[in-house]
Amino acid sequence: MVTHKQLRYFVEIVEAGSFSLAAQRLYVAQSALSRQVREMEDTLQVVLLERDARHLALTAAGRSLYEDARRLLALLQDAVARAGHAQRGTEGTLKLLHSSSVPLDPCVLALLQRHVQDCPGVSIEVSQGSSEQQALEIDEGRADVGLVRAPLLRRLARLQYTPLYAERLWAALPAAHALAGRESVGLGELREDRFVAVPHPERGGLSHRVAELCRVEGFQPRPAAVRSRKWSQLSLVQAGFGVAVVPASMAQLAPAGVRTVPLRGEGCTTQVMALWRHDAPALVLRFAQALQAALAPG
Repeated sequence: MVTHKQLRYFVEIVEAGSFSLAAQRLYVAQSALSRQVREMEDTLQVVLLERDARHLALTAAGRSLYEDARRLLALLQDAVARAGHAQRGTEGTLKLLHSSSVPLDPCVLALLQRHVQDCPGVSIEVSQGSSEQQALEIDEGRADVGLVRAPLLRRLARLQYTPLYAERLWAALPAAHALAGRESVGLGELREDRFVAVPHPERGGLSHRVAELCRVEGFQPRPAAVRSRKWSQLSLVQAGFGVAVVPASMAQLAPAGVRTVPLRGEGCTTQVMALWRHDAPALVLRFAQALQAALAPG
């Protein structure tokens, strides 16, 4: 079998144009080079080089092997480099999920930009998913990192659940709503309104959190005629179908015609968490560390 060392020696001899110069470049004895070439020719049962005291020329077999050997050595070098990048978490594709209630705000976008600048070999694919669905996707290896709203009703043993930050909850109201001019509102003041995103105690994430808060206030939210649990709920508020309870990061992005007012009360907050697998590769762990450093409270 032809070895990597033999191919490397052979390519260096051809490119140097002589055994003596190749030996100098490789820091090996000229006799060792000659022996490696002879062994390779014996293995392949071909003559690769025609040589005399002053002349070195490739045979047809030698020219064919030289071109292939250069490609093979370059591919091997690239493979070794990629393995090193993978070990350090600086090359590959990372799949990031986020809930529709965790928008890609300027802080998250700045993190993504810094990460790809620091790791130019890394690409990031971003998709949306519910908090509970994200946990399943990551657990089963179809995604790498998730940004979710607490609580998650089912905890999976292979996942790391890391709190990042808490946000104030806001009421999103049509501009003509009676409470739209207030500096703050109590959640109980919305008991007669229709909710375009109906909170539900059997769902995780923001839906569960708002359902809990409404229960404490003694009412169950009434559903609007048109509803959505996604980003489009703000458009439904804008169109006058009802109200919604959203985190501050969504409230800041509300369209014209929607008035956002903070909810009163210490408990009217929601927490964002990051998910990844305990046994995630270095690529994922490196990003997770950057995520914590950028978003977790100091």
